[in-house]
Amino acid sequence: MKIREYRKGDFPGIMEVWSATGLSRPERGDDENTVERSIAMGGAMLVMLSDDSEGERITGTSWITFDGRRLYLHHFGIIPEHQGKGLAASLLRESLRIAKEKGYQIKLEVHRTNETAVRLYKKAGFEYLGDYDVYIIRNIQSLEF
Repeated sequence: MKIREYRKGDFPGIMEVWSATGLSRPERGDDENTVERSIAMGGAMLVMLSDDSEGERITGTSWITFDGRRLYLHHFGIIPEHQGKGLAASLLRESLRIAKEKGYQIKLEVHRTNETAVRLYKKAGFEYLGDYDVYIIRNIQSLEF
């Protein structure tokens, strides 16, 4: 497996990973322009590649965004057929190397029932923030004032 930063043309393979892992849905607004804009704003997108019979294939992603104060880890996942092989630890290590290089805190959200991911993140040094609920308005245009 090889890990590298995003390149133009990677997005179709990224979407394959996100679809296979349930990391993306249309209402989330995950598209190539959003990824590239987030990179330009100080974030990063890492892709994990494997060689198969058809050549290199994107098999994992780690999307790091930046809000000017801290980094956020999003869409961290590996396609199901490569899960359980210890690859997530390598991808996370590279993600944290980038965060350390940039010099900012890094935060993530993970569903509490995703015990495998929770163990991985805790082992890497992430700490539980407390009993916070997360809220979002996905369609801001629907608001009336």
